[in-house]
Amino acid sequence: MKRNLSLSVTLILMLAIVSVAFAQDNATNAAVNNTASMEQATMQVPQAVTDGDKDADMTLTLEECVNLGIKQNPTIVAARKDLFAAESAVKSQRGAFGAPFKAGYGYTHSGDQPRSSGVPSDYQDKWALTLNISQPVFKGFELLSKYQKTKLQRESTEASLYNAELSLISQIQTSFLTLLQGRMEVKSKQDSVARLKSQLQVIEAFYQVGLRPRVDVLQAEVELANAEQDLLIAKNSVDSRAARLNTLLNISIEKNVNYTGELTYLPFSMTLDECIAKADRDRPDLRIAKKAVEISEKDVTISESGFYPDVTADFNYQSSGGDPSVSKNKYGYQNKPDSWDVGANVNWEFFSWGQTYYDTKRAKDNVLKIKAEYDNTMLEASYEIKDQLLSLKAAADRIGVGRKSVEAGREGYRMAMARYQAQVSTNNEVLNAQSRLSDSEAQLIQALSDYQVALAKLYVAMGVKNPSLKTN
Repeated sequence: MKRNLSLSVTLILMLAIVSVAFAQDNATNAAVNNTASMEQATMQVPQAVTDGDKDADMTLTLEECVNLGIKQNPTIVAARKDLFAAESAVKSQRGAFGAPFKAGYGYTHSGDQPRSSGVPSDYQDKWALTLNISQPVFKGFELLSKYQKTKLQRESTEASLYNAELSLISQIQTSFLTLLQGRMEVKSKQDSVARLKSQLQVIEAFYQVGLRPRVDVLQAEVELANAEQDLLIAKNSVDSRAARLNTLLNISIEKNVNYTGELTYLPFSMTLDECIAKADRDRPDLRIAKKAVEISEKDVTISESGFYPDVTADFNYQSSGGDPSVSKNKYGYQNKPDSWDVGANVNWEFFSWGQTYYDTKRAKDNVLKIKAEYDNTMLEASYEIKDQLLSLKAAADRIGVGRKSVEAGREGYRMAMARYQAQVSTNNEVLNAQSRLSDSEAQLIQALSDYQVALAKLYVAMGVKNPSLKTN
């Protein structure tokens, strides 16, 4: 009996010595790895590949997802059709500069024979053909302003299409990145389950030889069950995010797509002033606001056109006779059925009880309103850029902290396991170390995801299309 007791004590001491040496070696390695750069932070957490990706119908990267979404998303297709309509509106208004051709053909039956001084002067059954060409010469700059207005509206529609594409890019990139985040969380939780299963096996082995109480086994089983439940929830979340991404790409939600990529740190070096200057050039809502100001100024010119005369050049041709061919007219001069004339006409409505004046005043007030809205849009754009830039920097700081936290968590878990196996710590210490490791991995994954989402939103806020999110 004394011999067995001595043997047990000796084994325990040997395990303790080995565990201390193992812990010291790991601490040394952690100190070396602590010099890792921010770009290596993504290596601190597992990059997940789901089981279904091996049998996927297609594989898409982030850039391919964005390009596919822009190509076939119904929202973008509708915006393109709107642009086609705006182009047709420009061509339609351009046609207003030309002279319209108007033709008329008709039949008239008079109740009595037309007479002059008792002599028949015209047909009782009469056919007539008329033709009119009226060329606008001057309409108080109305035609020119309307044409320029439709061109501005087309340019505004182009900016609206660009804005819709940016909005879709933001949605696709955010969905893609959160999907990667979810998959990394699944892998992290799978590792957590594996660690808890291993811990349970060790506890059961100690319990079988009477070195640990039954309560340690039960506690480990509860922790494992909770971890498996969290893993199931994380997998369901990944499936939901994949279905959302399929929807944005106009792909059937039942189709199995392997969205491949990884969350990583991408350094961004632009300053706030540089970002704002780029937004002023490229941001579509600012271009739309500028076009709105120009369009409202054209409305002022159109309203002021009522103060000017309307000048046209006209050509009229008419032919009439007693038969449908209107080729003969015995009542006409020298039996000719037709006649024509040319001339110029001036129409000027010089008094309208203030209608034109107040309409012009309304248009000018509208210009001031739209200019104020443009200023507000510019302020909101500047705020959005600064907000995303701050979010980007905050996420970058969290990545650095999270990386160190994961290193410390893994080292703490290894030391806790070694101490537990050497019978110099409790099961609670191991479970707490496991929990801290899982939490630190989750925090680093969240920081990496937040960083790239903020980067994607920052590019959108600047009005820049960056499908791959490359910063070089």
